[in-house]
Amino acid sequence: MVKRTIGKRSERVCNVVERGAVKRFAEAIGDPHPLYIEKDYGKHSRYKKNIAPPTFPRVFDYGKIEGLDLPKAGLIHGEQQFTYTRPLMVGESLYCYCEVESYEEKQARSGILGFLTIKYIGETASGQEVFTAKSVIILSEAVRRGR
Repeated sequence: MVKRTIGKRSERVCNVVERGAVKRFAEAIGDPHPLYIEKDYGKHSRYKKNIAPPTFPRVFDYGKIEGLDLPKAGLIHGEQQFTYTRPLMVGESLYCYCEVESYEEKQARSGILGFLTIKYIGETASGQEVFTAKSVIILSEAVRRGR
């Protein structure tokens, strides 16, 4: 099942850091900092343009990993971390994909829990890495058994 997908990755998908999406995201997370949403503020910043909030890559399309068919409900969000080589610039295109990094099972009082770690990567068109993110998804006993 999930163990067979370790090391598999999706195809690269082009995503644009679109101004309107950045604004809506910043407002949704309660952080409408002018560096994210005001053009003039961005022009006069050290980046010379607006940037996206650090957790913005959550909205990107990373493609589909063949054979990794997780249910739409019942998963538990365990952990999330982001690492950047530089900020995401409004208007730029990034090529994103994901990879199953690891899967392990641990005994809990409620049964066996599965811990799935997926790595998300965003690169320039030439393949220069801009960010990585790791997400740990917890699969309960019921999800693991397909209920």
